[in-house]
Amino acid sequence: MTHPDPSLGKDDVSGLKLTSRKEQHLDVVLAGQAGARVTTGLEAVLFEHVALPEVSWHDIDLSTGFLGHRIGAPVMIGSMTGGPSRAAAINRTLAQVCQRLRLPLAVGSQRVVIEGGPAAGLDASLRQIAPDIPILANFGAAQLNRGFGRDQALRAVESIGATALILHLNPLQEAVQPEGDRDWRGLAARIGALARDLPVPVVVKEVGAGLSAAVIARLAAEGIAIFDVAGAGGTDWARVEAARASDPDAAQVAACFAGWGIPTAAAIRQARQAAPDATIIGSGGIVTGLDAARAIRLGADVVSLAGAVLASAINGPDALERQLTVVLQQLRTACFCTGSADLAMLRRAALIG
Repeated sequence: MTHPDPSLGKDDVSGLKLTSRKEQHLDVVLAGQAGARVTTGLEAVLFEHVALPEVSWHDIDLSTGFLGHRIGAPVMIGSMTGGPSRAAAINRTLAQVCQRLRLPLAVGSQRVVIEGGPAAGLDASLRQIAPDIPILANFGAAQLNRGFGRDQALRAVESIGATALILHLNPLQEAVQPEGDRDWRGLAARIGALARDLPVPVVVKEVGAGLSAAVIARLAAEGIAIFDVAGAGGTDWARVEAARASDPDAAQVAACFAGWGIPTAAAIRQARQAAPDATIIGSGGIVTGLDAARAIRLGADVVSLAGAVLASAINGPDALERQLTVVLQQLRTACFCTGSADLAMLRRAALIG
């Protein structure tokens, strides 16, 4: 085990620990130890096949509006974890490919950077690579109880020229981490106050256990209008923390919660019912374009992929672009086989059952 340099200050050591944790998270996910033990529920959404679609596959319009931009398709690259030794290359790849395909990009947590750690590609160079797409900044909402506020939020946004700020909710992950932030009192009000004080929209997202209708309604009352449901069925952070735990008791506590959460399909439905006029991002186990089509049919405006494209992102721009091109072709084919010339028609496509 590597020990911190004794000459480093307390904040420096804290940054090193956080960086090491992010590296461990990435290793666990890449090793296949973070797969969900529950399904997203999207597999139960069955489109009625249209044998006579009366549309041209080539002419189907996948474009849509998002955060003031016209994007190429309702597909976003979601926040990914990782320490600076690999994150810089990953972030460059994500920005290059998202710019080429005109897709939004949400960055991983910027807490390390905000606290003075290495930028890992989360600096002005990101916007230089991707000048024309929505870029979403990100840090944990729990940090609002630990001194973060408007200044830190502006630093996160301005450092990458972000279009919006994500505040992520991860209470289960924090509860089962030895280093976790476990005081969440008063956060709804703090989230609302920050959102009202920023010049860019705030997105509230979970990280893999889903947003319930009650939580969305509470945050909507605070003025939040964009939600990323991040339901169960994708990366399972309880399993991630169990895999990285050095203490067997801590590992046992974390492992108990494998599979915890609201499946993605249910979370999307609840979100749309709770906030009919909100922008809903469907994420959590989205892998294929058919997953995307099902999520959109249930009420998502945009879907987000993260863990599903991590390996491709590490392999470079060509690998990532190939994978995303396949996803977009799958989405286009789902539109074609439901007779949907555009996303508005896909949202009304007939279902079986």
